[in-house]
Amino acid sequence: MSTIVAVTSLEQLEALCGGGDVAPLGEREFSLHAPDAHLAALGSDGTLAGRCSLWWHAVPPCPGERVGLIGHYEAADGETAALLLARALGELVRHGCTLAVGPMDGNTWRRYRFVTRRGTEPPFFLEPDNPDDYPGHFLSAGFVPLARYYSNLDPDLGWSLAGAVELEERLQSEGVTFRPLGLDAFGTELERIYELSVAGFRNNFLYTPIDRSEFLEMYAGVRAVVVPELVWFAEQGDRPLGFIFAVPDVLRATTGEPSDTVIFKSMAVLPAWEGKGIGSLFLSIITEQARRKGFRRGIHALMHEANRSRMLSGHHGVEMREYTLFSRRLP
Repeated sequence: MSTIVAVTSLEQLEALCGGGDVAPLGEREFSLHAPDAHLAALGSDGTLAGRCSLWWHAVPPCPGERVGLIGHYEAADGETAALLLARALGELVRHGCTLAVGPMDGNTWRRYRFVTRRGTEPPFFLEPDNPDDYPGHFLSAGFVPLARYYSNLDPDLGWSLAGAVELEERLQSEGVTFRPLGLDAFGTELERIYELSVAGFRNNFLYTPIDRSEFLEMYAGVRAVVVPELVWFAEQGDRPLGFIFAVPDVLRATTGEPSDTVIFKSMAVLPAWEGKGIGSLFLSIITEQARRKGFRRGIHALMHEANRSRMLSGHHGVEMREYTLFSRRLP
């Protein structure tokens, strides 16, 4: 039987002893993500059998609800999971939350969702992953699906846009131009992506902002694998209107597979320009650029079930993975 303890300091965190597949939360995440509480499940031998963090202050808005988040989740077995989640739910109730949401590491910029239908494709670069029994832990604790997300596979980079030339000409007549990322000015380009992301994602489900410094650190970590021809901007004069960010699936090489897959990771367009075809043209441009660079497959990654990007992807892509974000009514 596990014992649940509250971890309130870095010193306590450092003293935790990992066991099996469960390691203590990293000190960086503990400090940077600033959870309102962190819980550790200790086995009878004192080793770490599970953990999770809770947030109830800086949380996403949800109409009519006071949200509490459960993230940084790990559990060695179902018994530990039941004890850990029961304690977590009790803490959220104690702090006035009416809806528990998880897994989410504080906000949607960080790790969130569980893989709930894996399919046959291996994990891809920057994709969240989890043991297959984790969704069952949440379901057994009374959670139900809140939102679903999907990744689609374009098996031959055959996605195409009818009337792409005419669309580009129409946008050019409005002063809109398209260009690839300038790798020599990578820091400045990341600043543009940050500003566009903050504006373009603000209406996304359960969105909350992220500090500029954390965003820049996250994206700076992938600079070594960035291919400039796979990151494009739309601009009107000096004003950025949108971007699309794609990267090679560098995990393929580590498993002995051909390095032939590009991941369409994120795309944002300023709200005033949504519905004018910029997103469609972005997909057309990157698909063509990927083919020219020798890629043979594409992954349209982590799309919310209701997002327009999923509808666009569905013109040619086939569903390869499902992810689920869960919730439970409190108390």
